Amino acid sequence: MALDQDTFELLLSAVQRFVRERLMPAEKRVEELDDVPEDLIQDMKTLGLFGLSIPEEWGGIGLNMQQEVQVAYELGYTSLAFRSVFGTNVGIGSQGILMDGTQEQKQQYLPLVASGELVMSFALTEPDAGSDAAALKLRAERDGDVYVLNGTKRFITNAPRAGAFTLMARTDGPGANGISAFIVPAHLPGLSVGTPDKKMGQKGTKTADVILDNVRVPATNIIGGVPGKGFKTAMKVLDRGRLHISAVACGQAKRIVDESIAYARERKQFGQRIGDFQLIQAMLADSQAELLAGWALVQQTAIRYDQGKERMAGAGRSDPEVALHASATKLFTTEALGRIADRGVQIHGGSGYINEFAVERLYRDVRLLRLYEGTSQIQQVIIGRALVGAP
Repeated sequence: MALDQDTFELLLSAVQRFVRERLMPAEKRVEELDDVPEDLIQDMKTLGLFGLSIPEEWGGIGLNMQQEVQVAYELGYTSLAFRSVFGTNVGIGSQGILMDGTQEQKQQYLPLVASGELVMSFALTEPDAGSDAAALKLRAERDGDVYVLNGTKRFITNAPRAGAFTLMARTDGPGANGISAFIVPAHLPGLSVGTPDKKMGQKGTKTADVILDNVRVPATNIIGGVPGKGFKTAMKVLDRGRLHISAVACGQAKRIVDESIAYARERKQFGQRIGDFQLIQAMLADSQAELLAGWALVQQTAIRYDQGKERMAGAGRSDPEVALHASATKLFTTEALGRIADRGVQIHGGSGYINEFAVERLYRDVRLLRLYEGTSQIQQVIIGRALVGAP
């Protein structure tokens, strides 16, 4: 699955223009409103951003991973709130259905997801189960041809916007094998969404609790139709999601480096540009080196992902080598981004602490990238276990 190169180049150019001409001028407005204006969301739908990763047969654009990371890099150049609007449709919200869903489930949901008519969210995290995903407690009890769901999901991205959730629930005993993945429409009786969270950064993104009180979900809504496969589905989805986030991290790093260079060229101290001072140049050099290393790693891992997807087709699981590289890529790029953002503020001096300058917002926004879709410490655990062959 890939878009032909000529068409892809046209898409990438259109995304670049959209970011710079439409999204970047609206960044301060989004920060003040803590929301993304509806006219911009409609433009995103028109551009096809909600269906980037969904095959053309289901109404999407059908990018492979190598192409998706290039688009994500461009989208990462502006406020993360914009990408968040459609990010769950492109990644964790839809990919479970695309990878493991039945033909009927794909036909019913994927065209709506690709058009943006339906926003899908991914509901895994719970109040007592974040990094330890296998310990989730939300129960799904069988009652004839339905499952009755009870429990709470936490920090669910796009929950206030969602029309449906890819939701993980426990259908059997303890551990990963007792988890099933459900498609849960948001309109079902007993499902409610909490007050949107007030966050340190990423104003305009929407996260909230999802509460399920005796929500009756048809058994046919289990992704793939087979209970007990949900944890494997979630892990496959996260492999792709971690690569997407890594590309976004590189886009944010590029923006911070560019903002820092522009400031260093303009700001004068002691009768000369601060960019002429070697210590400023050193910080810029370190940031540029980490950006280039991270972006090269993302692109190489995207190639591995596409090759591994072909190699593992029909195997029902992800490629362990790809999972290792995806975790290593997310660990490196997001940690490097944290250092780049810190240097960006330092180069700006006192101005970097004032919200008149973009680096102040970027510094707050990027902190979350080291937490969601697996914290840096979880990535270390995944990598370490894979290297020593631990269970």
